[in-house]
Parts: sequence; structure tokens; C-alpha cells
Amino acid sequence: MTTRIDRRFAALRHEGRAALVTFITAGDPDLSTSLAILKALPGAGADIIELGMPFSDPMADGPAIQASGLRALKAGQTMRRTLTMVAEFREGDAATPIVLMGYYNPIYVYGVEAFLRDAKAAGVDGLIVVDLPPEEDEELCLPALKAGLNFIRMATPTTDEKRLPAVLANTSGFVYYVSITGITGAAAPDADKVGAAVARLKTHSHLPVAVGFGVKNAASAATIAAKADGVAVGSALVEAVRGSLDDGKPSSRTVGAVTALVGELAQGVRSAAKAAASA
Repeated sequence: MTTRIDRRFAALRHEGRAALVTFITAGDPDLSTSLAILKALPGAGADIIELGMPFSDPMADGPAIQASGLRALKAGQTMRRTLTMVAEFREGDAATPIVLMGYYNPIYVYGVEAFLRDAKAAGVDGLIVVDLPPEEDEELCLPALKAGLNFIRMATPTTDEKRLPAVLANTSGFVYYVSITGITGAAAPDADKVGAAVARLKTHSHLPVAVGFGVKNAASAATIAAKADGVAVGSALVEAVRGSLDDGKPSSRTVGAVTALVGELAQGVRSAAKAAASA
């Protein structure tokens, strides 16, 4: 079965450029503002959207995404509201892939069967669940694939040749390569190391490789876009939300702060394709 994610990467391959994968936290800083940001992302240049499922203990995330999750939870965000956001987004956009990203606990509490049913009905295309290893595939990964959702796995600089086949075994949609060791937003990726890592992953999988962690601006997006099939940006975008707030509340600048940065990142991604075409 071909998914929206498969179709989007195929279209971008035809265009000769990488995907811009943008992350925001559902419900940050509140439900209505978050929905407005979500709806505005494709027009600003996002090709694929990762929507964070707020969780109280996000162990792989740095301070920026941790803070965004806490803002969302404080504003009353729930899994049900997150799925409702996707359904409302789908009323105006049938093409842009949406991937729910986060941790297993909120899904477990919701109930796996009910979650997969409701996520599919809302228009979710894939899942990134960072704390479920391949050894637990029967818990969520395999049921998700059966339900028609892509299950996207992360590979890291410490994923060696022995471990990589297990990581990739049931991965679909794309592979998310974590370009640095550590938490999100902590450092800038090394382009040469990223290029070598992407090449290594390509010897093990036919799937597109999107690279995330540490991309903050158009220049870094262009550098990674020259090496990978996708560029994922999260911390910089949730920081744009935070920087636009007035006393913790959304302001008239909030949506525009995010879309302006997405526009710059999109230009960076597209500039890499132009440079490659003219080389």
C-alpha cells in the first residue's frame, strides 16, 4: 500500500530536492494557536509535518521541546485533542503527510487498538515512537503497519552494523537519522559525518533518509539537504513559538514567527537542489 509519505517523497525525488520535515508540539501554546500553526505549515514550505504528542517525561528531548510539551499540557492538550487537530487539518489539506511523534505512554493509556483506529480515521500517516525498541514491535509497530500507518524508526551515530538490521526491519515511510548523540537541539550536525551515515543507511534500506537534531536555520538546512532525502527541524520551531509569547500566552506574532522560519528553512532546502542542478 502506498501512503501519503511514500507519495510525497516520490514527488520530491521527481523535483530533485529533499523534503522539509517540520515539527511542532500539538497544543503549544494552546489548542487554537497550535491548530492555526499546523494549518499554515504547508503554505510556508513544509513538506511533511511531525506533530508532537505532549508527554510529561520526554527523555530524548532537549529543553526547548520539553518546555513546549509542558506548555501544551498546561493548556489542557490531550491525545484526543491532538487527533481532533489532525482531523481538522485534513478538512483543508488531503495531501500533506502528518506523523505523530513522541512516546509510548500516552498511546498505551489511550489503548493501542483505539489509538490506531482513531489516528487512521483522523488522517494520521505515520508514527515515530522513540522509546519502543524493535524487540517490542508486536506492541505497536506491527499493529500500526497492519492498520496502514507508516512506522518510522530512528537510527543514530551509535547504531552499529550489528544493530542496524533490527532497527530497519519493520521501518516504513522513511528512516529518521539522528545526526548527533544526545538530546534534541543540543548541537549542530557535521555535514561530512551526516553524508557518510546516510550513505551507510542506504546500503541497508531503500527508504528515504531524513536527518534531524541540530538544524536551526536556512544555511544548516541547505547543508543537510545536500546530503539527505529530508531535513527535519523541531527545536528551532518550538523556540520560535516560545519567543513570540507574551507572559506565556500566544500573541499576534506567534503563527507568523513559526511560518517565517519555515519559509527560510524551505528556501535553504530548495537552494541545495538548485546548487546540485547547476553543478
